[in-house]
Amino acid sequence: MEYVYPAVFEQNSDGSITITYPDLPGCISEGKTLGNAIYMAQNALTQWIEFLLEAKEPVPIPSDIKSIKPLNNQFINLVRTEIRNNRAIRRTVSIPMWLDIKASEAGVSLSKILQDALKEKLGV
Repeated sequence: MEYVYPAVFEQNSDGSITITYPDLPGCISEGKTLGNAIYMAQNALTQWIEFLLEAKEPVPIPSDIKSIKPLNNQFINLVRTEIRNNRAIRRTVSIPMWLDIKASEAGVSLSKILQDALKEKLGV
């Protein structure tokens, strides 16, 4: 799923850039250059949204970029991330011991087989 949020980029006296998200209090990052700041902004947004989703917290609706008024040393930019939920998770499954022994002897990856079988069963 795609998420796009306005971010405030603030130029610091040492040349670094601090990034904050008005809609995501506490989501802060920093970059040494503009390119690095954009990269760090996307990483921070991705990790924040993933945290909210994992914690089953509501994901705030992004503000209209026009509603955010930057100060003299700031600019506003939209930052995009895509959360695919492809991260592997652990599940406990039960299979007969004899089947586990045969699979081990054959060097079969139970995770891969389970993934393939679920994809086929679900048509995805």
